[in-house]
Amino acid sequence: MSSKISQKDLSKAVNKILEHSEKKKKKFLESVELQIGLKNYDPKKDKRFSGNILLPFSTKEEKKVAIIGDALHLAQAKSLNLDAYGIEDLKKFNKQKKVIKKFAKKYDFFLASDSVIKIIPRILGPGLNKVGKFPSPISHSENVTEKISNLKRNVKFELKKVLCMGILVGNVGMKTEEIVQNLMISINFLASLLKKNWQNIGSLYVKSTMGPPVKIF
Repeated sequence: MSSKISQKDLSKAVNKILEHSEKKKKKFLESVELQIGLKNYDPKKDKRFSGNILLPFSTKEEKKVAIIGDALHLAQAKSLNLDAYGIEDLKKFNKQKKVIKKFAKKYDFFLASDSVIKIIPRILGPGLNKVGKFPSPISHSENVTEKISNLKRNVKFELKKVLCMGILVGNVGMKTEEIVQNLMISINFLASLLKKNWQNIGSLYVKSTMGPPVKIF
């Protein structure tokens, strides 16, 4: 499916965002987000879509990960200097909602050994699922570092009850062409998920956390 937005137009928009961010430097690293407005789509009647895509570049400088693991993965996490929790650690939360919410907030995502992942809901309840942070499974044959690297580049598109959504595509510390590549792939993937492809896209904007939105479609 061909894109309706040129790389040149995307570069212009991203440069505008980066220039604004440079002029009004913040004490934190601003994220860059793709803001999507859909049209001719009824979330009540039409199928709500959901899909994941691996971007070429990590969207966040630092993403905090924790491993919920069996003995082998706990040992690997320790050697890689990663936060890790065993099933016994999770039991100490005693299904307290506030404690689990605080635990979920501390990390961007979780990995869990495939041998323990099924029992996590029984111990923690629906807490991690509610905030969209249910762990991704990892097997003993997979490389932990590689799996984390892939998750840092993973972006999820999910339509809920409203026709607008925001997708993280980078940060202002990245190069223009890196953000542009992430945008290009995200936009074309979004179009492929929609029932009428580009005909369902009403508007697309790019913006940094504190900057003004720049229209790209």
